[in-house]
Amino acid sequence: EKRLLNALLASYNTLERPVANESEPLEVRFGLTLQQIIDVDEKNQILTTNVWLNLEWNDYNLRWNDSEFGGVKDLRITPNKLWKPDVLMYNSADEGFDGTYQTNVVVRSGGSCLYVPPGIFKSTCKMDITWFPFDDQHCDMKFGSWTYDGNQLDLVLKDENGGDLSDFITNGEWYLIGMPGKKNTITYACCPEPYVDVTFTIMIRRRTLYYFFNLIVPCVLISSMALLGFTLPPDSGEKLTLGVTILLSLTVFLNLVAETLPQVSDAIPLLGTYFNCIMFMVASSVVLTVVVLNYHHRTADIHEMPQWMSTNIYITKF
Repeated sequence: EKRLLNALLASYNTLERPVANESEPLEVRFGLTLQQIIDVDEKNQILTTNVWLNLEWNDYNLRWNDSEFGGVKDLRITPNKLWKPDVLMYNSADEGFDGTYQTNVVVRSGGSCLYVPPGIFKSTCKMDITWFPFDDQHCDMKFGSWTYDGNQLDLVLKDENGGDLSDFITNGEWYLIGMPGKKNTITYACCPEPYVDVTFTIMIRRRTLYYFFNLIVPCVLISSMALLGFTLPPDSGEKLTLGVTILLSLTVFLNLVAETLPQVSDAIPLLGTYFNCIMFMVASSVVLTVVVLNYHHRTADIHEMPQWMSTNIYITKF
């Protein structure tokens, strides 16, 4: 291997695009393996994932006859000693921008190169929480060469079905629907040349079981107790006490719920709208209870019928 490495890298130029014909683009097959969804930050609009990239290309300058080098068919070479495509995630939210860990490149005798760097990726994602907690989110991970245009480097989707999900670790809060991939060729305003990118869309759906049993069911039970106040007789002193107690209980419960709701102002969550309606209904029942008790306890000794009301009653009677 030592003799082979010296022979291959003696005159190798890491800045040279490894193609036989300079006028042809170098084809790079690109794939992605999703290992885990680490975090979905609705407030900052950031998706954090554990991902393995998969890049394959053929280096014209790294070919040898294995019979001349003791039957060595492949080598592991550090990426800083080879030319490798500068593929980055365009919509990265990471402080260092590139979140991959540099691993060795597997080079075979025919010149094929395999580079599989793992990494923790933070990508920007526009999230819509209108239907929270029954919402779906679609987050893009856009990869492409940072300096090579489509005439120099052609990025090809490795699997037409999208990303590899065979080793995906399930998330307790989100259910993975799928991860399709798509190749795009875009001409930007800065440059006349077309640039190629591969975009993977991570489609996830929120698991609602936790929110249903811990938020929705208790709220429905508390609010339904407000109806019991109308079944009590008007002269019962506990009629108003029950309504106020329910209102206070619901207020305390909503303070706990507010910590669970996504802290964004782009849209009003469905669950937040539901709780506001429940609060309005319970508060209205308390007001109506006060009105009913007020009229029930009025007597002729302390209250006098208004003149307009007695006149209307007299006219209606005759």
